[in-house]
Amino acid sequence: MRVVTANLHAGVDGWGRPTAALDTAIALEPTVLVCPELWRSDGDDFVERLASAGLHGHVVELTSAQRVVRTTPAERSRRWQPFSAHLTGERGLYYGDRPLSRSQRATRTRQEVAPGTWGLGLFASQPLRDITVVDLGRLPRERVRRVAITATITVEERPVTVVAVHGAHLSHGSPLWFARLRRALATLPDAQPCIVAGDFNAWTPVVRLLLPGWRPRAKGRTWPWPRPHSQIDHILTRGPWRTLGTGTRDGGSDHRALYVDLTLD
Repeated sequence: MRVVTANLHAGVDGWGRPTAALDTAIALEPTVLVCPELWRSDGDDFVERLASAGLHGHVVELTSAQRVVRTTPAERSRRWQPFSAHLTGERGLYYGDRPLSRSQRATRTRQEVAPGTWGLGLFASQPLRDITVVDLGRLPRERVRRVAITATITVEERPVTVVAVHGAHLSHGSPLWFARLRRALATLPDAQPCIVAGDFNAWTPVVRLLLPGWRPRAKGRTWPWPRPHSQIDHILTRGPWRTLGTGTRDGGSDHRALYVDLTLD
């Protein structure tokens, strides 16, 4: 089986220009696909596109106040986002409840804005069973809440638990999020093989420290675009798994898609 996690950034870059992030994830032909920052709108519903590719899933909308820019013909920068984005905000995704900076207001005059929802998705090439959504709360510095989506699939005639996550940033207090996730994972069946995948917003040593007993299976620098220097997306397992291959794929998002091919011993 192939497990893929792909942070889609709503299918746009930091300027609001469309990317091939979703198509790239689909082209990897995943058995299980985790999609942090999945986008749904009247004009572009990622769930419909995934269903057309034969992927069945469950989505949790984590904010309904977000706005995404689909076309920005005035911007021709080679940068993925404005150089000052970390200080003034990016120009691709806007939260409706957050005041715009002066730079964002100036850019918005040249943009077309489409409303939609932003969330976390768990998909598989077979129907998901026993779907559960665990609320992991919202950290004080964050604008969105966090959840873990758990479900069961069948692999080599055995039930396997799959879990999708999108973690908080270390700068926002993610050890608290890890503690909540540990408690949620502790309730999973001990005897059943399990996979946890997603954007953890943390390096491998941090994940190993804060999630003991879970083994990282996928390797590859995933962030940031275009020359990633860090792996902050992960695919973890518990149980008798064997790794056949792993790698990343660039789809234009700020995270590269991360994949691993696994088999049960």
